[in-house]
Amino acid sequence: MPAYMVARIKVTDPEQYEVYKSLAPIAIKKYGGKYLTRGGAMETLEGPEETMRVVLLEYPDMAAVKAFYDSPEYKKARDARKDAAEGIFVLLEGLDAPLW
Repeated sequence: MPAYMVARIKVTDPEQYEVYKSLAPIAIKKYGGKYLTRGGAMETLEGPEETMRVVLLEYPDMAAVKAFYDSPEYKKARDARKDAAEGIFVLLEGLDAPLW
């Protein structure tokens, strides 16, 4: 079943963050992931206003997300992000079939 990674990111160094943005897609693609959103326009409908950059990735399954996250390719990207942003990364298991 599909799995999703939601990242909420506060960019603190936009120039260095561009390095991360150039490296991350290489690892994402290699491990079967695809971007569903990547920091585009958003609007908070309820609760405190979301001010962080939000990225949503889809993978074939939970194992693929974990392989991506622990990969040497993504470690290189994470190292580039270390001093450029703070983030919250959440892994979610998708549904086997639609609820309706």
